[in-house]
Amino acid sequence: MIRFHAQNLPLEGLKLIDFQSLGDARGNLTRLFCSTGMLPIWPGAIVQVNHTQTTARGAVRGLHFQHPPHAERKLVTCLRGEVWDVAVDLRADSPTFLQWHAQTLSAANRRALLIPEGFAHGFQTRTSDVEMLYFHSAAFTPEAEGGLSPTDPKLGIPWPEPVSLISERDQTHPKLDKDFKGLTP
Repeated sequence: MIRFHAQNLPLEGLKLIDFQSLGDARGNLTRLFCSTGMLPIWPGAIVQVNHTQTTARGAVRGLHFQHPPHAERKLVTCLRGEVWDVAVDLRADSPTFLQWHAQTLSAANRRALLIPEGFAHGFQTRTSDVEMLYFHSAAFTPEAEGGLSPTDPKLGIPWPEPVSLISERDQTHPKLDKDFKGLTP
């Protein structure tokens, strides 16, 4: 039984996932991943699962990606609180190169974002005490790590909250310049 619906979003390969929860007087159950049901949108294995907790409202994490051949697909969902989740298309051959899409993910709406390989990802907390869960198709490879400045005017991401906190590492991610040609497989 498939317990989710995948909706295509404006950037090719980016999908909004709505999960079906089953509930009764005790609470509910939500299946976040099933290899047989998700095979059409998630071929291959889940290699890594990460959990983040962000305490401050308005905090920004990202924009992170991994360079090929270590590029990763991510399935991202919010377990507590609410975030404004952003994916940026960095695929050099894409008609939506450097375009971004944002989606509200929250514990209340039980949605997830499926982010394909070749995208940068980040989010801003809309509440305090946020917990996120990430499923990855590839293991983190430090030498393949990349990032973009979340405040880069060339991207023009209008973060919905005043930015209250951003890590030193994320503040030092480069802004785009004419030499950035995108990611190629």
